[in-house]
Amino acid sequence: QVQVVESGGGLVQPGGSLRLSCVASGKIFSIVTMGWYRQGPGPAREFIAAMGSGGATAYGDSFPAKDRFTISRDNAKNTGYLQMDSLKPEDTAVYYCKVNVRRNAGRPAEEYWGQGTQVTVSA
Repeated sequence: QVQVVESGGGLVQPGGSLRLSCVASGKIFSIVTMGWYRQGPGPAREFIAAMGSGGATAYGDSFPAKDRFTISRDNAKNTGYLQMDSLKPEDTAVYYCKVNVRRNAGRPAEEYWGQGTQVTVSA
């Protein structure tokens, strides 16, 4: 099995920064993509960004904070990051990490989600 754990959330004032981390562990042959999503008060989970193992990055077309959020990853540590700057109250949400993992060379990639980390932006 594969475990995905996010950390780094918390309470921050408007204009502040946070860096979220996502660590994948378990039986992992390779991590194809690491991505971040968030879910605010509404029902839909919003796609923020994803990064491939070679560094290719995609941000959500409609994601409104592309200029303030930066995705990165450390392949050697099976860890992904989301740097969030100039935070606004509307960024308040639960932030989730999703990884697409190949558990061995002969298997297709499988999707795993973390449990989420709460980010609250408030004065």
